Amino acid sequence: MAEMEFTWQNHFGKKSTVKRILTEHGVSHRMLARLKHGQGNVRLNGKKTVLSNTVEPNEEVTLVLPPEKADERILVSHEKIRIVYEDENWLVLDKPAGISSVPGPSNKCDTMMNRIKGYLIEQGSDNLVPHAVTRLDRFTSGLMLCAKHGFAQGLISKQVQEHSMEKRYLAFCSGFVRKNHGIIDLPLKKEDDGFRRIVSRDGQNAVTEFWVREHFGNEATLVECMLHTGRTHQIRAHFAHVGHPLISDELYGGRENGACKRQALHACYLAFDDPFSCKRLSFELPLEKDMEYLLGELRGANCN
Repeated sequence: MAEMEFTWQNHFGKKSTVKRILTEHGVSHRMLARLKHGQGNVRLNGKKTVLSNTVEPNEEVTLVLPPEKADERILVSHEKIRIVYEDENWLVLDKPAGISSVPGPSNKCDTMMNRIKGYLIEQGSDNLVPHAVTRLDRFTSGLMLCAKHGFAQGLISKQVQEHSMEKRYLAFCSGFVRKNHGIIDLPLKKEDDGFRRIVSRDGQNAVTEFWVREHFGNEATLVECMLHTGRTHQIRAHFAHVGHPLISDELYGGRENGACKRQALHACYLAFDDPFSCKRLSFELPLEKDMEYLLGELRGANCN
C-alpha cells in the first residue's frame, strides 16, 4: 500500500526547524505526536530526519504518512455517488435528498459515508476512511465536501471552525418574506423532548444571512441563505421562528406540497481555500428535480 507524501520548501529566507516547517503548513500537534510514535515519518531533502533538525533556506521537508485502512465498523455500500469534483485529497458530492450524510442509529448501511467507502474500494484507493467535512440533513439535497484522508480533514478544520468556508443554500419559505436582505441572529438549542431546534437565550450562537430571490405572491418566497455558523437545522429553525417555515418541512410546521415532499432546502454553493493547491475552489449545483418542479408550480400559480 502506497504511503502519502507532502513536500514543502523552506521559504522563510532563514534557517528553520523541521517542526516549524510542518506546523506552518498546518500539521497539528496531535499529528506531530503520532510521528514521534512511529505513525509516519519526516524526510529532509529525501532522507529521514527528526523534528528538531535544522532546515536551511530552500531545503525541502517531506511528511510521509501511512495509508488509512478501512474502519470495519463502517459498512460498505456500492450504491452510486454523484461526483461534482475529485482530486487526491477531496470529493465534492451531489447528495440526493433522502440519504443521511453519516451512519447513525436509524441507518448504518447506506449513508453517504457507506457509499463513498464503496466507491474508494472500487477505485482501488489506498486510503479507505472517508471524512465528512460538511454534512447535510437527510432530506436536504446539494453539495457535500468529503476529505479523502485525515490529514486533509485536519488542514481544513480551521476553515470549518472559523466559518471561512462559504456555504449557500436555496430555500422555499412559506409566505411573503418582506425584507429583501436580512440577518437572523438568534441562538438555537435542541428541544428537551424532541429533535427540533428552538430559539433560546441559553442556546448556541446561530447566524443566518439571507437574500430574497423571488416572491410567489403571498404563498411562498425563494431565498438564498449563507451560513455564518453551522448549527443543526439552522436555516429550518430560524425561518420557522420568524413565521416562514420551509415548504414541506413537517418537523417545523411547513405546509406540505406535492411537488416537493421534503423540506425545500438545497445546498447550492460551496467554496473553500484548498490548503494543498493554495487556490480557492468553488462549486455550484442547480436545484434537485423536485425543487425545480416546485419552482415551476409556484411560478405557474403566480401567473394565474
